Amino acid sequence: MTPTLLPMRTAPTPTDPDRRCCGSVAAAVALMLAAAAPAAFAQSSQDSQAGAPTTDPNSPVIHAGPVSLLFGGFSELAVIYRDKTETADVASNMNTGIPFPSSQLSDVSEFRETARQSRFSMLAEGDPYAGAKADMYFETDFLGAAPTANSQESNSYNLRVRQFFGQFVSDSGFSLTAGQAWSLATMYKQGLAPRSEDVPLTIDASYVVGFNWLRNPQIRFVEEFSKQFSLGFSIESPQTLLGTANTVPTTAQTVPGTTTTVTLSPYPSTAIYQNAGGTGYASTNNYSIDPAPDLILKAAADPGWGHYEVYGLARWFRSNLAGVNNTVSGGGVGAGLILPLLPSNALNFQASGLYGKGIGRYGVAQLPDVVVMPNGSLSTTKEIEYMLGLTYTPWSPLTAYVYAGREAIDANYADATLSADGATFGPYAYGYGSPLVNVSGCYTLGGKCSAQTASDAEITAGFWWKYYQGTLGNLQFGLQFEYVQRTAFEGKLSTTGPAAPDANIFITMASFRYYPFQK
Repeated sequence: MTPTLLPMRTAPTPTDPDRRCCGSVAAAVALMLAAAAPAAFAQSSQDSQAGAPTTDPNSPVIHAGPVSLLFGGFSELAVIYRDKTETADVASNMNTGIPFPSSQLSDVSEFRETARQSRFSMLAEGDPYAGAKADMYFETDFLGAAPTANSQESNSYNLRVRQFFGQFVSDSGFSLTAGQAWSLATMYKQGLAPRSEDVPLTIDASYVVGFNWLRNPQIRFVEEFSKQFSLGFSIESPQTLLGTANTVPTTAQTVPGTTTTVTLSPYPSTAIYQNAGGTGYASTNNYSIDPAPDLILKAAADPGWGHYEVYGLARWFRSNLAGVNNTVSGGGVGAGLILPLLPSNALNFQASGLYGKGIGRYGVAQLPDVVVMPNGSLSTTKEIEYMLGLTYTPWSPLTAYVYAGREAIDANYADATLSADGATFGPYAYGYGSPLVNVSGCYTLGGKCSAQTASDAEITAGFWWKYYQGTLGNLQFGLQFEYVQRTAFEGKLSTTGPAAPDANIFITMASFRYYPFQK
């Protein structure tokens, strides 16, 4: 059956077709449409979720039998300037990528142009049956970077999965979502339905320090008791951020009074915490040996003025010592709200945050979840993450925004001595944030600087201007300014300089986007 282009009836959402599929006429037409014209915006024309389809009856949709396919996305050229070099694309490193003055990278600026955030999306919806409906959503961009990726000649980067999930919604309000989607920990605009996430409007693909998010494989259950209240439970794929910084020397040490040298091991030689990637994973990356999924329980309320959320997060972390598993638990409590301060949502205020132990993975700064202690055991780190934001739309083509956020972690360390061949060495620092860490050269070019981040703070402001709306779709220009401050723990000084080093970076980004077929 040859598919035909018809006006959209209901509200599918955008996504990208798999470039490898071309078996039928429908697939071929779908591929051509998505490649030539990634369409439609999600929610608002300035939304950084842009690319998710809308309910606009003029949006292009393909009907192939009982399935409706709606395509979305945008093309983008982003221009990036950083006053210090991170060697990063459109996703900035808000933590270790910000160089201290000891690095030459702190003395040189960085200019880049990139089209890799350009996005394709596709929503496939079946016809409703007995009040129930099902859909499949796929979204992709080109921010993958395999070893063959380069910026020298062809600028060939990888297509990657952002989201790919299926959803079933019953007539009673119960829904089941399975696949890769935004974590249930992410802030939502209304309810808890996928594709309604409240993602910061930034050009920067790392969003804002203090914003809690993952795009994660998961299975999610949501009961919408009414339009005013939803309750969701998500079982999500785990991964551990391991803080292993210590001061144990990697070179051989001489036993006092002898010519014997010994090599010290920072941890018991029988301890393991992670492993290099095997089948289906990158062998150059390490993957943690997690015992169980992350669990999230969230309630959302929409009483008529504003949107409110509260949730709990439970996590587990594992090491293995001499063949014996050691598991520690962590988790936290999070909350968020969105308040319309002017009619028609012209001015909105939002606030969100997460507090707990072992929650670093859910923050933009990617601070450690756990650290390794002298006996090889794991210990969770305590952290707080929060973000505030204002968005202002004085008229429909223009939206301005400002966000401020912070992530701060408590020190969690132990000092210990090591014994070998009857001699004692140390003390050495284990864990994270120890005052034994050498920060003496953080302000001297080429100096010794092993500083560990204690907190990150950011303020970001920008706007999106839809300068054309019409038959051709819409064209948008965005401009963003961001300032990030990285502060380290106090450490060991052998020369003059601050005991708690800090570094900062100023970033400017501009974006030119085209959304075909979407006015």
